[in-house]
Amino acid sequence: MSRQKAISVKIATTKVIKALETKLEQIKKEYANQEANEAKFQKEQEKYNKTIMKYALDNVAKANNVRTNFRHWNGTLNVDFDLDVKQSDFPKQPERDFEVIGHHNYREMVEEIENAIRILKMTDEEVVSTSTYNAIARYL
Repeated sequence: MSRQKAISVKIATTKVIKALETKLEQIKKEYANQEANEAKFQKEQEKYNKTIMKYALDNVAKANNVRTNFRHWNGTLNVDFDLDVKQSDFPKQPERDFEVIGHHNYREMVEEIENAIRILKMTDEEVVSTSTYNAIARYL
């Protein structure tokens, strides 16, 4: 069996502080823009849904495996069917190009990063040890 040696990494404290400050700014900016980004995504999703509905209605004659369900109690008819389509004919569904951060997670991340920056600014050490770096690496 081969043994793996532990990697000892030393990174300049100033570089780590700068990277954390940059990440903190990025997180704050993304969180501030989250509502606008979500509204934009929802508009794209609505447009996509309308495109899909039009596609389905235009091709309903080609439908197979038709299933219906009439709900007498509220007078609703549910029609479900399958369409065989080519991938190239089908519109591309929009995707979120941003990360959704919950308020609680946002506050927790910001607090952790700010605490790490404060502690690193108080240290006299010129380099950050591997164990310290591992504690904050998920934000970098």
